[in-house]
Amino acid sequence: MRYYLTFLILITLIIFSSCRKDFSTKLSSGNLTFSKDTVYLDTVFTNIGSSTYNLKVYNKSNKAISIPSITLENGESSFYRLNVDGIPGKLFEDVEILAKDSLYIFIETTIDYNQVTNPIYTDAIVFDSGENLQDVKLITLVKDAHFLFPSKDLTGLIETINIGIDAEGNELNVNGFYLEDNTTFTAEKPYVIYGYCAVPENKTLTIKAGTNIHFHSNSGLIVEKNATLIIEGELNNKVLIEGDRLETQFSNVPGQWGTIWLRAGSKNHNINYTIIKNASAGIIMDSIGSTIYPTLTIKNTQIYNSSNYGILGRETNIEGENLVINNNGQASLACIIGGTYNFTHSTFTNFWNNSLRQYPSVLINNFFTYSEGNNQIVETRDLIAANFTNCIIDGNNNIELAIDKVEGTQFNYLFKNNLIRFNDLNNSYSGITEYNFEDENHFLENIFNGNTDFKNPTTNQLIIGENSEGIQQANSSGTLLVPNDILGVLRTSPADIGAYQHIIFN
Repeated sequence: MRYYLTFLILITLIIFSSCRKDFSTKLSSGNLTFSKDTVYLDTVFTNIGSSTYNLKVYNKSNKAISIPSITLENGESSFYRLNVDGIPGKLFEDVEILAKDSLYIFIETTIDYNQVTNPIYTDAIVFDSGENLQDVKLITLVKDAHFLFPSKDLTGLIETINIGIDAEGNELNVNGFYLEDNTTFTAEKPYVIYGYCAVPENKTLTIKAGTNIHFHSNSGLIVEKNATLIIEGELNNKVLIEGDRLETQFSNVPGQWGTIWLRAGSKNHNINYTIIKNASAGIIMDSIGSTIYPTLTIKNTQIYNSSNYGILGRETNIEGENLVINNNGQASLACIIGGTYNFTHSTFTNFWNNSLRQYPSVLINNFFTYSEGNNQIVETRDLIAANFTNCIIDGNNNIELAIDKVEGTQFNYLFKNNLIRFNDLNNSYSGITEYNFEDENHFLENIFNGNTDFKNPTTNQLIIGENSEGIQQANSSGTLLVPNDILGVLRTSPADIGAYQHIIFN
């Protein structure tokens, strides 16, 4: 028994002696270290909350310390909010950090643009005071904006737009609102849009050069029957259309907002020098307005990081020049249910790496299917034209072009002087008429599986380098129609295939 008591006393002494170093604290002496000396909270729009950022505070000494105070330099009037070890606030006292340990501080902000004198809003997290004072700077750029959103009625119901009828005959509605008249968006300040902004019948939305449009989640643009979208970007003053999360980590995240939907019967759309990124589908376009004139003319435009399609054209008429589309969860360009499509000096690639994708970069067909009872119905439409001249069709799959025909309609297509990835390793397409690349009625002077030599396609840098097999391989008649590349560079004769003239990479 005596030995047992002695043993217990020894164990108790060992436990307490080993813990004393951690639990006996001394006041901080100003020797804290930090994971960063300045926390840059990315740009935010006025009155919209930021993401949460973090700062790590280290106690590298052999003693537990107590920090008398952690506070914001601007005190309670600060637009920043802190959370220290799980406790929210703006002033914290007697904060302990164990020896050789650390704590996290989480930082957020919501700033009213009208209450700050400088759009670069600054503050600091201050640790202790007097001779022991240390601080970490906080910096945020805040932007003013036009905010557009659906109205609410007296019962709290949100304004909606009807977009069709489901299989059971019920209306399909989305939260949204109609512009009241012919409308012009300017570059004076950005537009932040909640819900779907719709251009009503017989009206036009004009978007001037330099305008930035930011769509919230589940938001987008709808252009109704007989309405028109005009985007007037310029070479050095492009229009930018993306989501409303401005933080760096969201700059290339697909699916942040909905789509630009040019509905059946809409007409005379023109898009120039525009960047469309991070949508669910960049552009969806329905129904031919005219078999002679393009319903959409799109030039010098880039569409990136759509979670589904870059452009989905359904029985429509599109003319594209210097068009660049990349990194989409399905196809970059889908020309389906027939229609008329003419593309010159464009680059259609898909280096999507977020998941497996079902479709190639470019998909062409002349039909659609639907169920009627237990039967699967196939409807066909005329493919009046699908002409690709001096284009690059590439990606990270072996097959990046699909031509899917159902008999019974016109099916006209021509690929001339293109650089195409079509590596049929298993001869799965051998004997299929649409893929007879020796047929000069449909394929002329194309290069298959050649080296494109993109600068960095995964980050949408699709300019080609000096090792590209598309250099000086363009058809001259196509180049006459599009004499300058997407960067404004005068094309040589013969020109390079794709939207860009080549450069020498550094």
